[in-house]
Amino acid sequence: MDLKTASALRRLRLVSAPEAISFLLLLVCSVLKRTTDFNAVPVMGMVHGVLFVLYLIFWADAWNRAKWSLKTAALYLVLSVLPAGGFFAERTLRREAEDAVIASRARKEGIVNA
Repeated sequence: MDLKTASALRRLRLVSAPEAISFLLLLVCSVLKRTTDFNAVPVMGMVHGVLFVLYLIFWADAWNRAKWSLKTAALYLVLSVLPAGGFFAERTLRREAEDAVIASRARKEGIVNA
């Protein structure tokens, strides 16, 4: 994995958890808006919208650079619209990055010829 691909995956990983948190907070704010006088939906909607757009941009970049299959790309896209999907995406991307580092070190040391 080259440096640009690793950077693209890292950016996607770093924005996935905050995007999931903002989605959950937006859902809580929506419930509070309906049940109380507290209305933070416009603020949380803006925050979540910005993070969601960043997620989509970073997802497209990672798909392009990592050469994911359609199935893998669709999985990460579906995870972006599930309330807690960003947490799963972050964990999966972290594991993928760790595996790539291990494989890179193995190739560097001549253990594996991949």
